[in-house]
Amino acid sequence: MRNIAIFASGSGTNCENIINYFADSCEVNIAVVICNKADAKVLERADRLGVDSVVITKHQFADKDYVLSVLSNYGIEVIVLAGFLLMVPDYLIEAYPRRIINLHPALLPKFGGNGMYGHFVHEAVKKAGETETGMTVHYVTNVCDGGEIIAQFSCKLSPSDTVEDIAEKEHQLEMAHFPQVIEQFVSTL
Repeated sequence: MRNIAIFASGSGTNCENIINYFADSCEVNIAVVICNKADAKVLERADRLGVDSVVITKHQFADKDYVLSVLSNYGIEVIVLAGFLLMVPDYLIEAYPRRIINLHPALLPKFGGNGMYGHFVHEAVKKAGETETGMTVHYVTNVCDGGEIIAQFSCKLSPSDTVEDIAEKEHQLEMAHFPQVIEQFVSTL
């Protein structure tokens, strides 16, 4: 059984989907949800689903010993970023080499890097007149959205799609594929 921490910053729809997917798993245990915002809806979702959560503020993330002790207390072996909006500190990347993965709401290397998250990504996709969009799961490194790609899934776009349509199409890919990518990733460890 692999203990996973999900790092999230927002509403937590992906987090909830992942928790539900692994609810009866013999291979994966979602041990804790880590959030950097005390008022984020993801904390309510974790609580409702019976998963512990810990708020670690941006300031607290600077305290290597504190963060590593929280993860150690839960026996964390893998970290999954699901809408986590802080840069992962180097000490975490060193402590969990090739054990931190991120979901990015575009087909990297397009539309990645600093400032490319959430609606900013979908707006950029629309502005560029892309004919497809998608999601990328990649290893986390100290280069924002620069880690090796693990998996990508795409969908077609039409010229009439709004930014909201693009966001919804991409979100459906996340719901359909992210838990399976996590499952496959964990099975290789």
